[in-house]
This record gives sequence, structure tokens and C-alpha cells, in this order.
Amino acid sequence: MLKPTPKTVVLGIDGLSQSLARTLSEKGVFQNLSHLVKSDKCLAITSELPDVSPVNWASFFTAKGPEEHGIYGFTTINSYSYQLSLTDYTHVRAGAIWDKMGQQGKTSKIINLPCTYPAPAIRGMLISGFIAPDLENAVYPKAVLPMLKSIDYRLEADTIKGLTKPQVLLYELMQTISSRIRAFDLFWPDLAWDFFTIVFTELDRMSHFLQDAILDENHGLHSLCMDVLKTLDKAAGHVLSRYDELEDPKELFIVADHGFNSLECEVDINCLLRAEGFLSLIKQPENELDLTCVDLSSRCFALDPGRIYIHTRRRFSRGNVSNIEYSSLREKVRNSLLSLEYKGRKVMRAVYPGEEIYPSGKGMPPDLLCVPNKGFDLKAKFDRSLIFGHFGRTGTHNCDDVFFYHSRGDKPRRIRDILCSKFDNSLK
Repeated sequence: MLKPTPKTVVLGIDGLSQSLARTLSEKGVFQNLSHLVKSDKCLAITSELPDVSPVNWASFFTAKGPEEHGIYGFTTINSYSYQLSLTDYTHVRAGAIWDKMGQQGKTSKIINLPCTYPAPAIRGMLISGFIAPDLENAVYPKAVLPMLKSIDYRLEADTIKGLTKPQVLLYELMQTISSRIRAFDLFWPDLAWDFFTIVFTELDRMSHFLQDAILDENHGLHSLCMDVLKTLDKAAGHVLSRYDELEDPKELFIVADHGFNSLECEVDINCLLRAEGFLSLIKQPENELDLTCVDLSSRCFALDPGRIYIHTRRRFSRGNVSNIEYSSLREKVRNSLLSLEYKGRKVMRAVYPGEEIYPSGKGMPPDLLCVPNKGFDLKAKFDRSLIFGHFGRTGTHNCDDVFFYHSRGDKPRRIRDILCSKFDNSLK
């Protein structure tokens, strides 16, 4: 006799470090999460590289690495037209867990999972997460849309206010958390699902702009930041209480995609490449993603957050680097990156050849991938003039301190392993 399939619940908290979760639990800010944070089933795991949300959430829901799902950053480039576009679900080249479950007649319900816009057709219901520019195309099935509008569901808080009106941002983050719970209360009650995921992205938004206020009890906004975190904990507690009410068999995952550090400095890789003579511009860029400003005689360029593309003839329609030149040029670029220092500190922890970290990568894997030392936030913009700078942010990602909890005690090493152990065998 086959054992019944457990209901699986995933609570995602984007940007939660294991160390911060422990600190907040010890201080009583996290009350609902505290007993799980302190259990031996909770551990720190490692992000996929680069440690940004699209890469890691795609790795989570495909149980594959970037070399297989094809997501390498926030943007993707067309090697023929040189057009840059924001990464979305149409770029994902591997099957998602809800596809595999649907093939077995199982139902999934998903709320605010990043890298799922535009919302795919699934057996169940789905609300896309970051980056999702409009609600109409972020919802499947469309019949759910009027219900979400009626509860004032919010895709994102206005993070631009993080620089100019942080108190307003903090208020909006609390409102957005509340709207996620209202959606949860729409999707959950019938229990007509096998796999349920809800992701809270608000900690990430706050940490980018207010990591200093989160960590410093004397900061003027510390108390308001704690209010947001208490709201997040209350929302998590709501999910956990509903999970506790489920009959066995069941299992719970609590997952982050990366952690956070305090920011020491932003580092723009394209500015470095220009300074070293590898990249030149033919005009003033219209915005940070304006690749049309690049002189096509350039030898290489960077895309977010630290992806280096050698401008080869074999890869780009108007590339100028031959196969003979490739290896020596790439090594020169790599050495320049590895030697970069800020106030006596090495910026790079490692600079990997693309084939080493993404063997036989699908899509457009980089020729080099930069991994910074803690405190450095790598950028690849086209409208900056200085390698080093501060632009109002105080937090940056950490790939080594990523929060994870599993009710049955699974101990994955990195993001791609989380669902692999549970679903690969049963869903092949």
C-alpha cells in the first residue's frame, strides 16, 4: 500500500541570514519563529552564484543550478541584437516543481515567488513575485485577479522611497506583508493543494536601504525596523499556526535565497573595465542598462552583478575577439579584477572562469564570474563614472549565511538541493 503524499509547505523569507535570525530570536523580536531558529533542524546553507534573487529562486523551484535553468542575473542579453532585458520566467530553461507535480495530478499554490513573472499556467494558483511590473500578468488563473484586487494585494512596496523617505518605505513594507497574508487566507482554507509556497520579500528591501538601522540599536530608525520585523514574524506565525493544524503527513521548509552583510562600498565593474582599457563608450548612456552606449570595438563588458562577457566573434554578432586571443585576454581581465583593492582590502574573493562554475551552461553564462569579499556590492551599470561609490544603500548580499529549516531535518548544501532530495525520485 502506497503511503499518502505529505502536504508540503514552503515559507520563504528573502534575504534572511541565519545569524540575524538567531539574534532576533534572542532579543525577542522573532517570537513565532524563535523555537524553529533554535532547533537542530535549522542551519546555514549556501546561495547559488551570483547570490541574487532570480538566480537562487529559480534554482529553488527547478532544483537545478544556473547552468541548467539558464538564469545568471537580473538581466539577460541577446547576443545578436545586444538588447538587455530583465530576467523573467520566460528565460527559465528547466522544469519547475509545479510542472512535475502537475504531471502527477498534484496541485500547487504559490504566492510571491520571485522569477515567476509572467505567471505560468499551472495546476493550481500562482501570484508572481519580483520582478512583476503588473498584477494582471502576475496571476494564474485570471479568475483570481478580482479577488486579489478586492483585498488590495500589493506586488511590491515602492523601494525608491528607501533613499528619500525611509519611514514611508517601512510603512509600505508592513502593508505589503499584510497583503501577502490576505492572499494566503484566500489560497489556503480549502486545503485542495499538495504544495504551498508563500515568500516574503520585505526583509530584503529593508536590508538594502536600512541594514545599519537593523543592526544599530542607537540608529534613529532602529525601532521602526524592529516593528517591520515583528510584523514579518507575526505573518510567519500565521502561516506556522495553519501548518500546525494540518493532519499528518506534512512537512515544512523555511527558506531564504541569500543573507545580508553591512555594505562597505559599491563597486562598478564596468567602470573598472573602462579604466583598464577593456571597455569604451561611444555616447552618454540614457540609463544604467543602456548597452547601446558601448563601443563595439570594446573587448569585454560586465552585466549585473559581476558577470564578465568577452566580446568574442563566436558569441556576439559584432564581436571582435578571436578564439586565439580569447584565453590571454580573459586572463588579463581576471588579473585586473583580482588585483582590485579598496582602502587596502581586496575586493574579490574569487573570479571564476565561466566553464568552471557553469559547466556546459545553457543560455548566456558569463566568461568570468566575480565573487566579492564581504561588504562589497558588485554593480555593472553603464551610466556611472567611478569604480567605488555610495548611493544610499547600507546592506548587501551574503552567500554563506543563508537561513534554512526543514521539519524532517534535511541538510542541503545549497539552494538547488532543497527540493531535489524530496521530489526528484518521486516525480521522475
